[in-house]
Amino acid sequence: MSELTSQKIPVTVLTGYLGAGKTTLLNRILSENHGKKYAVIVNEFGEIGIDNDLIIGADEEVFEMNNGCVCCTVRGDLVRILDGLMKRKGKFDAIIVETTGLADPAPVAQTFFVDEDVQKNARLDAVVTVADARWLSDRLKDAPEAKNQIAFADVIVLNKTDLVSKAELAEVEARIRGINPYAKLHRTERCKVALSDVLERGAFDLDRILEIEPEFLDVGDGHDHHHDHGHGHDHHHDHSHSHGGLKHYHDEEMQSLSLRTDKPLDATKFMPWLQNLVASEGQKILRSKGILAFSDDDDRYVFQGVHMMLEGDHQRKWKDDERRESRLVFIGRELPEQMIRDGFESCITT
Repeated sequence: MSELTSQKIPVTVLTGYLGAGKTTLLNRILSENHGKKYAVIVNEFGEIGIDNDLIIGADEEVFEMNNGCVCCTVRGDLVRILDGLMKRKGKFDAIIVETTGLADPAPVAQTFFVDEDVQKNARLDAVVTVADARWLSDRLKDAPEAKNQIAFADVIVLNKTDLVSKAELAEVEARIRGINPYAKLHRTERCKVALSDVLERGAFDLDRILEIEPEFLDVGDGHDHHHDHGHGHDHHHDHSHSHGGLKHYHDEEMQSLSLRTDKPLDATKFMPWLQNLVASEGQKILRSKGILAFSDDDDRYVFQGVHMMLEGDHQRKWKDDERRESRLVFIGRELPEQMIRDGFESCITT
C-alpha cells in the first residue's frame, strides 16, 4: 500500500435494520478493553442505548468513553463531524459511522469519496451490515433499504442465529447470497464477533475473501461451472458448505457480476472504460471493487466504488509467487452484463 493510503484513517460504515443488533456491537466497541482508540459516530445518541456509565466527559458533541474511545452524534453534517474528529489530538485507529436503521448506506459511504479533506485523511474501509436471522427474510420482502444494506455490505454479521432453525438459517443465507455472494458472512449470537472481523478489514482488497475461499468468485458467476469435468462440479458443493448449493438462489432484483483475467490490462484503456461505465450506469451499480494487474506495472492497483464514485490506489508490489490476475466485482440492479463483459475484454493488452 502506498504511503498515502496507509496513513489514512480507516472508516467502517455500520448499517443494519432496526433491532438487528447494531447497538450491541457498538456498545462492545465502546466498552471492551481492545486497546485501540476508536471514534464512533452515531446518528441519534438517545436512540442508541449507549450505557451512560461508560461516558466520561460529555461536552457538546463528543463523549469520551472509559476505554479511550470517543462517541459523537451527527446533528447535521457528517463532513463537519469528521473534520472535527480528524483535527483532535491523537489520531484514531479507526472511525465507525453508524447509519440509522432505515437508511440507505450509499450517501454515508459516498462522503468518503467526495469531500477533499475527508478523502485526504480517511478511507472507506468496509461497509458492515448487521442482519437479523429471524426477520431478515420478511424485511427483504417489505423494505427496500434492507436489500440495499445487504447488497452494499463487505461484511455481514448475521445475528440472532440462535433464534432460528437450521433450515431457516440456510434459507436466509441463500437469500443473502442471492443478493450479495461476495461479502464475508459471520453467523453470530448477540453480535459475538471478533472486532478484527468487522473493523480495519481493508475490505476492498478482495484478498480478504479469496484467502478464505479461493473459488469464491466463481460462485456468484454461474459461467465458470459448465465446463467442469464430471465430478468436479459436485466436489465444489462438498467443501463449500458455507454456501453449499445456495448459489442457485438468485435475487430477482439484485445481481452480481465477477470478471477476471490473467492477461495484463492496458491502464490507458481500462481507466477510461471504468470511469465511463460508472458515469453512465452508476445508478444501477451499488458497489464495484477490484484488484488490477496492468501491463508495465509491478504494483497491484486496487479500486472500489459506490455508485458513480470511484477511488483507487497502487497498493503494493505483486509478489513473485502470485498469479498476476485482475479480478473485478460489480453488485447492482439490472446490470448491463454483456456490455460490461465486452468492455472489460476490450481493455486487455494485446
